[in-house]
Amino acid sequence: MIILGIDPGLERIGYGIVKREGSKLQVIDFGLIQTPRVLLPERIRIIHEEVLKIIDERQPDAIATERLLFTVNKTTAMDVAKALGGVLLASSFRGVPWTEYSPPEVKQSVVGNGNADKKQVQFMVARLLSLKEAPKPDDVADALAIAITHAFRSRISL
Repeated sequence: MIILGIDPGLERIGYGIVKREGSKLQVIDFGLIQTPRVLLPERIRIIHEEVLKIIDERQPDAIATERLLFTVNKTTAMDVAKALGGVLLASSFRGVPWTEYSPPEVKQSVVGNGNADKKQVQFMVARLLSLKEAPKPDDVADALAIAITHAFRSRISL
């Protein structure tokens, strides 16, 4: 199973692709989609097109994103939710199933503690994927953590 994990954002969208074979995890690719400071509809179009390219190149069996949890800045939350819409549209266009996980679910799956901090998550991402160090920036490590979460959780549901 090939899983595309996405850490949604408006300016920076982290992505990570993980392959699961049995209990073995392997990193396929990871990176960052960055949008220029242009009007919101243009940014969403760019996100949509870039995610389509990744789907077409890597042919994931599933897409997983992190559930948006915002309590302070509602305007930012709405813009990020709109950007997530571009990701979901790409998923729908290519018929790739989508799942979302809350930040505590991701932390619990990757670290074993739903209250883990970012450093612990990054350490475990590197360890689980046999990487020398955690990918940078944080958005990319988070995207890989989301993909790992789906790899672990989808095994449970099989």
